Amino acid sequence: MADSLVSCDTFVALPPATNRGFIVFGKNSDRPQGEVQEVLHFPAATHEAGSKVQCTYIEIDQAASTHAVVLSRPAWMWGAEMGANEHGLCVGNEAVWTRLQSDDDKTEKLLGMDLVRLALERAATAREGCEVIAALLAAHGQGGPCSDTDTSLVYHNSFLLADRAEAWVLETAGHLWAAKRITAGVANISNCLTIDTEMDLQHPDLQSEAKSRGLWDGTGEFSFKKVFAMDGEWEGCSRLTEGRKLMEKLAADGKFDVESMLTVLRDEPSGICRPYDDSFHTAASQVSVLPPADSARPACHWFTGTPDPQRSVFKPFVFVDGARVSPHIQSPEIENDPAKTVPRFQRPVDRAHRLYRLHAAALRARPERHDEVRVLEQRCVPELDQFLEQYTADKAGELCDLFKDCIESELQFYK
Repeated sequence: MADSLVSCDTFVALPPATNRGFIVFGKNSDRPQGEVQEVLHFPAATHEAGSKVQCTYIEIDQAASTHAVVLSRPAWMWGAEMGANEHGLCVGNEAVWTRLQSDDDKTEKLLGMDLVRLALERAATAREGCEVIAALLAAHGQGGPCSDTDTSLVYHNSFLLADRAEAWVLETAGHLWAAKRITAGVANISNCLTIDTEMDLQHPDLQSEAKSRGLWDGTGEFSFKKVFAMDGEWEGCSRLTEGRKLMEKLAADGKFDVESMLTVLRDEPSGICRPYDDSFHTAASQVSVLPPADSARPACHWFTGTPDPQRSVFKPFVFVDGARVSPHIQSPEIENDPAKTVPRFQRPVDRAHRLYRLHAAALRARPERHDEVRVLEQRCVPELDQFLEQYTADKAGELCDLFKDCIESELQFYK
């Protein structure tokens, strides 16, 4: 299954591989053709004791407080494919298929994308994010259709979480999980399990449940991927291998940066970048640059909100008081939304936001325009880097409309 469905790649680069000691996070979200992703910002909030939050399918207890987040999400769901929070935590997920797949995976529980958003809202660090996901898996499990157009698409999830100091990979098989800490170099996840025998955290009953299910005989070292991966798939998938090679090549000089990650996400020969006309294309992308925890420089998060990063523009978002995104990258409200009414998904819905529509029209009519519009990004990256390098708190007001203004400039190119 890992190579039969092309679906997402997530990456992280850490010192000493990176420029100026930054941590660089990136993800391509590969989704069914026609599914729209929107970019949304939710401010920090406090919640009344005993309140609930409605996720994509189920309602769960709300946390006492939630962090400010910026999310790239399929417009039909509550959760997110990827995002970041005000503390510099970034999270992305991957579809994985394991030996614990069953018909119960069709039962409406928490989606992996719900877990991405919940981790960002409730955790300040990557380690805390792992703990949030593990607790929610124990309380609610994972399951339900992962597409509003193909209800047979169900899967388990792996996650890559990165903060200003380190990264963690957390992989699941049903309610079971294992996690590994990443402190240096490069790492990536794709549609296959990667955690072998080195686990820094794990479900308390991981090995005993593997034995009781007849998946492990209790001898030798316990390998998460060898025990739970589908037969023959524990060795990995091609995009995982090619992605790692590309990351290592670009990090060889110790200067991996935002432009390096853009190169990775735009690589078509490896299959990491799925073109806009592919049936399962790269629907949206994110790159985040996280300075060290003791730096006054804020983290910066770049989002496309449109398909195919090779033909899309990354726009920057920085968490400051009053930060705004844009209504032009938010999908319209749908009356009697078929994703929220039971029985679900009974009719197709057009969720395209304005940027999505104009971007798609330009791809059909004048694809060369995307080379011109990329000039906006090429100018913005070094100019913003210089501004953030000299950043002081009194300059926060200059960043409030940064993302919104970049979208306005992109829209002008498409008109």
